[in-house]
Amino acid sequence: MPQSSKPSRKSFQQRLNHMIQSLRSDILNGQYRAGDYLPGEKLLADQFILSNKSVRKGLDQLVSEGLIQKIDRVGSQVLQADTIETVALGYNSTIERDIALSALVEDFQALHPHVRVKCLPLKSTKDYIESISTYMEHEMIDLFTMNHRDFQSLIEDGELAALQPQPESEHVYPLSKEAFSIHGMLYARPLVFSPLILVYNRTHFAECGIPEPDGSWTWHDALRHAAALASPGQRHGMYFHLLSDNRWPIFPLQGGVDFLADEEWYERVDNEVIASCRMCKTLISNHHVFPNLLSESSDDVNELFREGKVSMILTTYMSLNDFRDSELDYDISPLPFLFEPKSVTVVIGVAMNKRSSGKPSARLLMDYLSSARAQQLIRQRTLSLPATKKVAEAPPPIAVQHAPQGTRLPELNIPSRFALFRETMSSFRLHSALHLSDQPFNRLKTILKHYWADLMDESGLYLELRTLFREEARKRRRQAHE
Repeated sequence: MPQSSKPSRKSFQQRLNHMIQSLRSDILNGQYRAGDYLPGEKLLADQFILSNKSVRKGLDQLVSEGLIQKIDRVGSQVLQADTIETVALGYNSTIERDIALSALVEDFQALHPHVRVKCLPLKSTKDYIESISTYMEHEMIDLFTMNHRDFQSLIEDGELAALQPQPESEHVYPLSKEAFSIHGMLYARPLVFSPLILVYNRTHFAECGIPEPDGSWTWHDALRHAAALASPGQRHGMYFHLLSDNRWPIFPLQGGVDFLADEEWYERVDNEVIASCRMCKTLISNHHVFPNLLSESSDDVNELFREGKVSMILTTYMSLNDFRDSELDYDISPLPFLFEPKSVTVVIGVAMNKRSSGKPSARLLMDYLSSARAQQLIRQRTLSLPATKKVAEAPPPIAVQHAPQGTRLPELNIPSRFALFRETMSSFRLHSALHLSDQPFNRLKTILKHYWADLMDESGLYLELRTLFREEARKRRRQAHE
């Protein structure tokens, strides 16, 4: 065989790892039961393109894990799996994209072969927390992923006592801990986070001779350049799914809305707040710039951007994973602003059901997911920002060199300004910066929807915001006296 056609040592190790992981998974999932025999060494060698010696090496690994025993002249017999514990992990629909969940579970089970992870995809959006509460009550899940808004909903639903408090880590970003803390206690381990950012098509900017955006851009700059980028019948200048709870709060936040402010706050509502909301209305009403599309989610927006039908979008680092396998020439920039740079920040963590009957194994998985090893795997396989500061800020060569042995890492389409989050953290705000519980938060959304849809003028917007503020102030005073 010519030297160039010999399989590399790396590819051999990958095939061996694949065999071990496949057999381990089949045993843990019950495809091979106690007393069954694995296929013979020759069959395994043919199936996984390995030598008999390599197959024996892999089977020895399964012996050391207590999953099989070798019987001379008979074969490899599966052992009783009474010691195998199952951890049920509930998650929403985007978690595979956001943290490469399947790769993390595979790595965890390779490290802890006697713990089987049962992944339970749950309903997303408003039904997610309702599902989580039901699953916790009936001890159907041990761990589950959630974001900051989910955590706030659990608190308001009186479910905080159902969560197992967690030890804090000094290695994660403070804001990511703040997202899951109350009264000085942490209730979820942060995994990834992201501010809302501006993502743009570099080719479109070059074609139009427009300088690429930077942190100095105001919304007026964004609107002006979006108009120049738009081409009738071909593409629009800017788009985002306004009704997403990770999008619309940008405008009241940048306008200075704070429902915990002093009594004089509503006297200045008609300045920064109204101006910021007006800017949004101006943008979305310009259908030369902003497409008149009834998008169902931010997925629609990402698809338009990927197809080159829109030049700029507002999205998160997690959503950049939709472009990680593409050849799209794109980059990122801080959000435009009017008065003060602020960006809604999304944090995703993992929490433990306090009623879990398998806490030792659940804690083992939770410790793994928040470990440097798992955080590095997230960094290597996704464009999400790990909550661990050292991992998030490591340049790609450093991040890659810590890959588990034999792991094949994907080639990611990483924006050149990936690290801009480090310099813009002072602008990051959680949804709780509005100081609104679920019901008034949704009411604020409805007020703004009516204004943006021309069902309310600016004087009506001012009166509605002032009424909401006064109601929240009265509620706080009443609670303080109870």
